[in-house]
This record gives sequence, structure tokens and C-alpha cells, in this order.
Amino acid sequence: MTDANLTVVRSGLPFPVPAPGELVIADEVVRTWVLNGRILLRVQKYPVARLLTEHLSTSGRPLLLWALWLMSRRCYIADSEGRRRDVGIALLARWTAQFARDALRKTRLLERIEREVDTLAHAPRGRVPSAGPGTVLYLRSDLSFVVRAGGSVGHIAGVLNELARQSGPSILVTAAVVPTLDREIEMHLVTVPEAFWNFRELPTLGLNEVFYDSALGALNGRRPSFVYQRYSLNNYAGLRLARRLGVPLVLEYNGSEIWMNQHWGRPLKYERLSSKIELLNLNHAEVVVVVSRAMFDELVGRGVAADRILVNPNGVDPDRYSPMVDGGSVRASYGMEGWTVIGFISTFQPWHGADVLARAFVTLIHAHPAWRDAVRLLMIGSGPGLAAAQRIVAAAGLDANVDFTGLVAQEDGARYLAACDILASPHVPNPDGSPFFGSPTKLFEYMAMGKAIVASNLDQIGELLRHGETAWLVPPGDADALANGLASLVQDRHLRAALGAAARHEVLAHHTWRQHVSKILVALETLAHDHVA
Repeated sequence: MTDANLTVVRSGLPFPVPAPGELVIADEVVRTWVLNGRILLRVQKYPVARLLTEHLSTSGRPLLLWALWLMSRRCYIADSEGRRRDVGIALLARWTAQFARDALRKTRLLERIEREVDTLAHAPRGRVPSAGPGTVLYLRSDLSFVVRAGGSVGHIAGVLNELARQSGPSILVTAAVVPTLDREIEMHLVTVPEAFWNFRELPTLGLNEVFYDSALGALNGRRPSFVYQRYSLNNYAGLRLARRLGVPLVLEYNGSEIWMNQHWGRPLKYERLSSKIELLNLNHAEVVVVVSRAMFDELVGRGVAADRILVNPNGVDPDRYSPMVDGGSVRASYGMEGWTVIGFISTFQPWHGADVLARAFVTLIHAHPAWRDAVRLLMIGSGPGLAAAQRIVAAAGLDANVDFTGLVAQEDGARYLAACDILASPHVPNPDGSPFFGSPTKLFEYMAMGKAIVASNLDQIGELLRHGETAWLVPPGDADALANGLASLVQDRHLRAALGAAARHEVLAHHTWRQHVSKILVALETLAHDHVA
């Protein structure tokens, strides 16, 4: 239990359940208090205040922390790893001085990044090796410290584990621990500097130098067969390393960071530079891996050479996700024995459709009142869309029928899916009407579990699944249609079994991580042969 009376949560982090007498608010609320002068009314109101942040090194926000310090008798920072740091006048003075130094250095950082990007744009490509075993350098260069579960974790672990099996020793350089990696993966954690954390997007730019140096240190003189980078905002460390080492770059591209910020966040402050870096990576990587045909079409439309783009949908570890996984302990812990359980696992992002599923479940129970004592909804995970789903359920008076698990570790996800009879994938279309470019990892996990699936008939989802054969497909964003689809499976046990068995067969035949990685290595081999020819 927390000792804080006031908890301020940094953007992007889930809210903790408040302790008795505790106020939990977003950091934006405190900024509003500062700007409108209300902060003066709250001085010394809270005996203990805390700031919840992703990582202690990213918490040096003088304005916010000065406000918390003034509002409380004692103030501290806590991060996702459970570490704490007391906030006092000495720390505040140091971070205020850091803010002033960073403000003076900001222009020089931007100018240096521009020069490096221009230099890389004219650097010669790396040699393309012949196919065969070799060390792979994998860069996970984003600054998401608290991602402990979800599709990105499944993808990173799936690719890395298979690269180690099929190519050779894998070296991971990352800013955060990645769960479910095989023990033989050599992982090097990057120490994230405190510089520039008070300035939007600048930490991602400054991280290029840190990742470059850290990766060279991790290699310790070894030469990888290729560099694999999961692209993240403003990062070109993978390309810089590949050019220095004279090896190819395989770039994993999961969608435009510029587009995502425009539609699911807020537009980037340095959008021109971010676009330049994004295109630099796309145009100079030897192989660009995308998970959907929609991404392929987008990149070709932006001028990326089609013969360097590999369309490679996501996959699954069929041993970790299997009908043999026992979900009995999960069912027992939630008192679900004898119930028909609809499951949904998510990081509750805008495109996942958690609110659509919540509305569909309300419609389902209202249409079949007897099922109030027979059907439950298990919503697994946490994220920004969780609160909206909770409000929908609470407003309908169905709290007893819906269990929100909160964050579940990646290692435990399969057990929670095994506790379900039906699994839902209610993805929604992109807000601007563009094609849905995702390849939901949860969908492949659902299929591998051998469970009946109700899913949105949306781009790759509708291409992967066949209605009435491997899943029950419904129009995306249509809560009533989703409710009807769920009803069809709730009342037909035999249909559930047939759909689940067919889905498992399909994913084993075409969509394991082994097959996914094999396609990447074949693409590199083809590139090597073309280079020799």
C-alpha cells in the first residue's frame, strides 16, 4: 500500500488503484494548476506526494517536481521497476540547472542530427553476405520502459529467439528488459541519459549517440552478419552501425511514427526532421520488413523500392500458446468455473476496439438476460483505453460479469487465454479512413490456443481468417454485429470447437515465428545472390 496522499501519474502510464484518502491524477492536471495559479492554494495540503514515472532517469521535470515539492511536506519519485528517489532542494536545483544547460544545447543537437542524417544519406551500402549462420545485432531503440506485455513484446521475443536458432548468436541492445527471451540471448541494457527530458522529442534524437556507442561496446570487436532494428521515432543508430560495420540493415517498420502521432497522439514538434529520418531508414535499409500489404502499398507510394520490402505478417510461438496450456488456476481465481468466458487481451490502444467490445457485451447480456448468470467477460491487460471500457460496463450495471485483470505479465498471458472459451479481436478502422495496416499479434496467439474467435473483418484480419471456417467475422466497429457474433458462439459449443481446431491448424501451417524469421533470412540470401550476380 502506498504512503502517498497525492499521486501524479506521467502520461502513458496506467493509473494505480487509489488507497483510502489518496488522490490520483495525471501530470497534465498539475500543469494546469500551475498555469492558472491554483497551485498556490494547494501548498502544504498533502503530507506525502509522489510522481509515478517510467524510469528514474526520465523524471527530471523541474516545473512539475517543484510544484509537487511545494504541495507536500515530503515528495518522492517512483518508477516502473519499484525504485524510489526522494525529491529535495538539492535534486531540484540540479535538474533546474540541467534544464538550463539543455536549453542552450538544443540548437546544437538539432544541427548535429541534421548533419549525421545528411552524411548517412550518401554513405555506401554494406556488403551483402552469403546465406549462413552468423551473429545478429538487434536494436530495440524505443523509450517504452514499462511495456511488459503485448504485441510488441511478443514480436521482439519471437523474432530474437528464432534468429538465435536459425542464424546464430543474437545480441540485443535495448533500453528496457524484454520478457520471454531465451536464455542464450545476449542482452545489453542501455543507460538512458537525463539530458533533454524536459523537451519534446529531443530525448529520442539524443538517444542515437547512446545507442550507437552502446552497441559497439556490446559487440566488443565482433562483426555481425547483419543489423536488425525495430524502427522507433527519430532513431537511425541501426543504419549508422550497419554502414560502419559494412553489413546490411534489416529494418522492421510497423507504421509511420508521424502518422501515428497525428492521429493517435499529438503532432510532432520536429515533424520535418522526423520525416527525414524515417525516410532515410526506409530508403537505405537493405530489407524493410512490414507486417501487411497496406504497409507495402504505403511505402511504395512514398518511393521506397518495392523489391526491398518484405511483407511478413506477425506470428506466434505454438508451444507457448497451445491448447495444452492449463487455464484452470485463472478460472478458479476469478470464480469462473461453470461459466462461458469471453476473453480479450490488449494493451488497450485506440485501434484495439476495447470500448466496442464493452458495448457489445452490454448488448449481449441485455438481449439474453438469462446469460447474466452464465456468461462472463475477461478483459486482460491495461492501457489508455481501459478506463473507457470500465465506464461502459459500470454504467450498464454489469461489473459482476466483467473482470478487468490489469497488467498481466507476458509469461502468463497464455494461461489467461486458456481460461476463456471465446476470444475477441474487435479492431476498429483507422480514423482517417486509410487501410488498417496492422497484423495483430493477439490474433495469431488466439489461433494457436485453438479457441473460437470473433474478429473484425478488417484488412489483414479478414484475409487471414475465413468466416465460418477459422473464425466468426463481423463488420469492424459494429457493436451490435459483434454482440450477435458472440451470441452465435456462446450458444454453440460444437461450432466453437470446430473453429478453434481449424484456426490452430492454419496458424501452424503458415504463421509461426520460425516461418516469419525464415522469410527474412531468405530475403537476405536472395539479396546476396543478386549482389554477386
